[in-house]
Amino acid sequence: MSAAMDTESTYSGYSHYSGHSKKAHRQGRDRHKSPRSKDGSRSEKSVTIQTPPAEPLLGNDASRAEEGQDDNWGETTTAITGTSEHSISQEDIARISKDLEDSVGLDCKRYLGLTVAAVLGLLVFLTPIAFILLPQILWRDDLEPCGTVCEGLFISVAFKLLILLIGTWALFFRQPKADLPRVFVFRALLLVLIFLFVFSYWLFYGVRILDSKDTNYQGIVQYAVSLVDALLFIHYLAIVLLELRQLQPMFTVKVVRSTDGESRYYSLGHLSIQRAALVVLENYYRDFTVYNPALLTASKSRAAKHMAGLKVYNVDGNNASGQSRAMIAAAARRRDSSHNELYYEEADHERRVKKRRARLVVAVEEAFTHIKRLQAEEQQKAPGETMDPREAAQAIFPSMARALQKYLRTTRQQQYHSMESILQHLSFCITNNMTPKAFLERYLNPGPTLQYDKDRWFSKQWTLVSEEAVTSGLQDGTVFVLKCLDFSLVVNVKKIPFIKLSEEFIDPKSHKFVLRLQSETSV
Repeated sequence: MSAAMDTESTYSGYSHYSGHSKKAHRQGRDRHKSPRSKDGSRSEKSVTIQTPPAEPLLGNDASRAEEGQDDNWGETTTAITGTSEHSISQEDIARISKDLEDSVGLDCKRYLGLTVAAVLGLLVFLTPIAFILLPQILWRDDLEPCGTVCEGLFISVAFKLLILLIGTWALFFRQPKADLPRVFVFRALLLVLIFLFVFSYWLFYGVRILDSKDTNYQGIVQYAVSLVDALLFIHYLAIVLLELRQLQPMFTVKVVRSTDGESRYYSLGHLSIQRAALVVLENYYRDFTVYNPALLTASKSRAAKHMAGLKVYNVDGNNASGQSRAMIAAAARRRDSSHNELYYEEADHERRVKKRRARLVVAVEEAFTHIKRLQAEEQQKAPGETMDPREAAQAIFPSMARALQKYLRTTRQQQYHSMESILQHLSFCITNNMTPKAFLERYLNPGPTLQYDKDRWFSKQWTLVSEEAVTSGLQDGTVFVLKCLDFSLVVNVKKIPFIKLSEEFIDPKSHKFVLRLQSETSV
């Protein structure tokens, strides 16, 4: 058994709420001790998203009974301090050191790739200029005079290099969005092609021009112009391979979150598995609702309650397998009544949510009405006596804090909204003259992950698991998994079917008809 080291950390909040229970710490340790993927395949890599640690304002134990919580958070603004105990084992230390080693390797690989690309790009732009200047420096007196055509080629080279510089900056000089486990194949092929191309031009230049000291300066300038033209064509090829090729949708991917089964569908073009995984993660943070593990504890606590109600007595010394069979049989007999308990639990929860939602809506509307009265009074004051939006938010927040706290605890969203974030959102709504409904939109319905701060995200590190090589392209039936610490995303790829459309001609005369009216009608 690994030894644990206990550390103490202090935190401060703006409420009188009870400290984290031992159950919350056990759940936090279990979440952080979840084993990483043991898949030893060569295609399993990780993309790390750096997120700073933080702590929620409200209690993080969503499964704790609501009556056992102190509801004085919304009635005071005094700051209190407390202590919380956390433990870390040797297994966690080894995993953290492994993550640090992986991050160092990823940083070295990223900077090495950027250095190689920068050196190669500098060589590409300096080569045409060197082709033109070297004859002027080495054998200037032997060169033939440069006429009007030669001088016009100077202008052509200058503008083409400017266009190439702008295009290269727009295509390649972008801030990287993620560290992929493998290199981008098309980009690496383009770098190799450019290197071979420039090397062959230098080789020909050294053999045919430098060694023989060619005196035809116009021909040398035309040789440099041909190099720049070829580089422009390579840049066009890079646009086709890196940008245009993936625009046409060819595959439909289904993304399913393993914990709650939430799913989305996306259309992708010709991409490798690692780049498709990157697109899936970008859409995940935008489209999927934020992952809330507190919503999954209800079923676990209900199952634990059922098993806790079973008692097995060992009278005649039976073994453990007999006790297990007895417990399974008793659980099967109680299965018929479990659905009634689930029904009443859900109905009671919905009733409490509706009740506290109504209280929250009324409290927020009254607070915003008070803001309007304050604004009307401040218009009559001197300019130096008016309150800024931050002060106005702090003035009306205590009137709605209690109702907001109870609603967030009931819906198990308290760990995503801190005191500071609520005040910032409230001051933002006051500044932009937003309605109470616009203020409550963030709290009444859980939003996507990007809506919350990064310190509220549970997905800090992603691991790509695939049976195929991550650099291979998508195929029909490809399945890969994106794992993080608490859940995983299962991605299933289906090819868009070939659609055949046929045309059917309709004669315009076929729509004509004759309406005959009888002069005599029955009465």
